Amino acid sequence: MKIALIGYGKMGRLIEAVAHRHDVETVAPLTRAHPLRSDEETRRALAEINALIDFSAPEAVLENIRTAAALSLNLVIGTTGWHNRLEEARKLVESSNIGVVYGSNFSLGVNLFYQIIERAAQLFSAFDNYDPFIAESHHKFKKDAPSGTALVLQKILAKEFGERPVPVTSVRAGYIPGTHAVSFDSAVDTIRLEHTARSREGFAEGALLAAKWIAGRKGFYEFREVLEERLMMKEGI
Repeated sequence: MKIALIGYGKMGRLIEAVAHRHDVETVAPLTRAHPLRSDEETRRALAEINALIDFSAPEAVLENIRTAAALSLNLVIGTTGWHNRLEEARKLVESSNIGVVYGSNFSLGVNLFYQIIERAAQLFSAFDNYDPFIAESHHKFKKDAPSGTALVLQKILAKEFGERPVPVTSVRAGYIPGTHAVSFDSAVDTIRLEHTARSREGFAEGALLAAKWIAGRKGFYEFREVLEERLMMKEGI
């Protein structure tokens, strides 16, 4: 399998390293100096690519989708901070003939954490005693706050708690590893569920899993759908 990376920062370099361990070949990364274009030179350079993986900048995502569509290349989008334009992106993909997987977080652990929180919300929302809230912390270099992961967690909780507020607290300081905690608090006790990222490799592994999954498919998918299919296969559904 061959992939091309859009963006060559910390995540791009890590994906490249992890890809080599999985016998996935990467071509020269696409950067601001050598951007993704739909010209003939780029088309030839990416002729054998199975998928693009985008960890660039939020303002570049829609243009990257347009260019990927022009090149007939499938795309995995790990960039965050652009989901306010999600429906616009969906329409772009649906009007083209490509496949896209996007996610606020490509960590396998985080996406399984989403499912745990979904079940917990179903349980606690049945009782007025408990109020949900989210606390998330990241290093000082992370630009968006709340994180995309926290917003997904808030959406999961809001689905079950309806009009009851689900506050989110964000901290950006020092070199804190990505930490997301969901708590359910009552007058007599607190239940806290937490995910802490110890390394970025989980994101790289998830992005590569998504790239393999989307190869040969068409349509607009959230990363959780990739994992749901895997879980259904395990359960024999």
